[in-house]
Amino acid sequence: MAYASDESMFEYLNVVSKMFDSEAEGYEFYNKYALEKGFSVRKSYVEWDGSNKYIILRKIVCSRQGFREEKHMKRKMEDRKRRPRSLTRVGCNAKLVITRQEETGRWFVKDFIDEHSHPLAPRDLSCLLRSHRRISDEQKADIADMEKCGIRKYRIMDILCFQYSGFDKVGCIKRDIYNFCHANKQETISAGDANTVIMHMMARRERDVDFFFKYLVDEHGHLKGLFWADSQSRLDYEAFGDVIVFDSTYRTNKYNLPFVPFVGLNHHRSTVIFGCGIISHETSQAYEWMLRTFSDCMAQKHPISVITDGDLAMQRAIRVVWPDSNHRLCIWHIQQNIVRHLHDDDVKEEFRSFIYDTSFIEEHEIKWIQFLQRNKVTSEESWLHQMYQMRKLWCAPYLEGRCFLGLSSNQRSESLNSVLHTHLEGKMSLFEMLEHYERCLASRRINEALQDVEALQSVPFTEENASPLEKHAATVFTPSVFKMVLWSIDAVSKCQIREILDGSEDSTYVVSKQERMDKKFGVRIEEQGGLLH
Repeated sequence: MAYASDESMFEYLNVVSKMFDSEAEGYEFYNKYALEKGFSVRKSYVEWDGSNKYIILRKIVCSRQGFREEKHMKRKMEDRKRRPRSLTRVGCNAKLVITRQEETGRWFVKDFIDEHSHPLAPRDLSCLLRSHRRISDEQKADIADMEKCGIRKYRIMDILCFQYSGFDKVGCIKRDIYNFCHANKQETISAGDANTVIMHMMARRERDVDFFFKYLVDEHGHLKGLFWADSQSRLDYEAFGDVIVFDSTYRTNKYNLPFVPFVGLNHHRSTVIFGCGIISHETSQAYEWMLRTFSDCMAQKHPISVITDGDLAMQRAIRVVWPDSNHRLCIWHIQQNIVRHLHDDDVKEEFRSFIYDTSFIEEHEIKWIQFLQRNKVTSEESWLHQMYQMRKLWCAPYLEGRCFLGLSSNQRSESLNSVLHTHLEGKMSLFEMLEHYERCLASRRINEALQDVEALQSVPFTEENASPLEKHAATVFTPSVFKMVLWSIDAVSKCQIREILDGSEDSTYVVSKQERMDKKFGVRIEEQGGLLH
């Protein structure tokens, strides 16, 4: 017992004889001392000099010093909005008081009490007490990077525990990570959400000279439209921009603004992103601005064909900005509207036949008139009549021979939206949504690179007795496109020529499928410069 008293006295003398170069150094000393002993500290009373420029005295106390204010203790339960927190202050008197010498500017210990009125935490738990938890600058950078990559905060804590070989060596807890991420987000968008996005775009352009972005604001400075595309997206459009698919049905931000990705197909028939836009209102003027901006970005190269949903404002904008581009409506959206607007199964099936009916236009028009008369469609406001008015945008005979790369719906855009929706929250700011979009874009490009490697290092298998056409196709097409070639070769092998109609400039082959000899198809062939078209 006497030895313990001697040890305590030696420890006391060691503390009170300390000198510090600054108040912060004194605090760090007492905090490290508290870590070893098993308690947490906080800064308390402070005194300033006569000019109120310099602190001359600082009291640092045990975090369990004092008591909760009496007014909070006496409040009735029915007056409280939530259950009161557990009591942490128990009137502990432990403290360290340091004061500054005016002559030297150094700090010395004026008072030190090391008696606690509560149990102390063991060493393996004291690291979890408040004043001993701190996120280092290195950890802050790692946490910010992991959050940008879409890693959830509770997973970030698991990763840090693994990296540092235990929770007691991390230096923080899950709550600290949540608080840091929230504070970091607030700091990032403190200049305003839209301004933060614009500044991010400017920074991107400094790193990527071909990065394109353009924005539109109203007279009050509010963001009305935004479009951006990086250098790779612009190169992708130059190579694969014959067909564009886009829609504006995707809204996942706290402002509920339409988010419009422009997508297409690459040489692997995988979704490729050409650019992305945000507009404030779904008007034809807003869409016209976006399409003109897209054209400016892509050196005025207009797409051969466009696939969209049935938005009328978008249709008008396409007619104005891209008048020579083929336009078709998304079949998937039409199928959804069939279920919504038609309730008779026979009518549904007959209407669906117009989507895929490949008869001649004259015959198709007769079928339409008979259908409308049979179902007594007279009101121009009815959905059936509106779809009849737009039939050239979705019925097969009017789209025959036009380039759509085998696409008939905007599910490419929908599938991208599905990917974007992963880990995306409706309360996200524009900047957070932009970061998430860029993560998805990077993921798409990694997948394309893997497909490129596979196509470069392998050739699709062909049978020994395969035709020369098939064997040649295997060497020049990617595996995905080669599968379509095989399908076409197989489809041709199941057709028979019924008749050949020779004209002055071309020939028409009338063919039928073996399983449907009653149905005829016309294949027109024209020779130009020794090539068949």
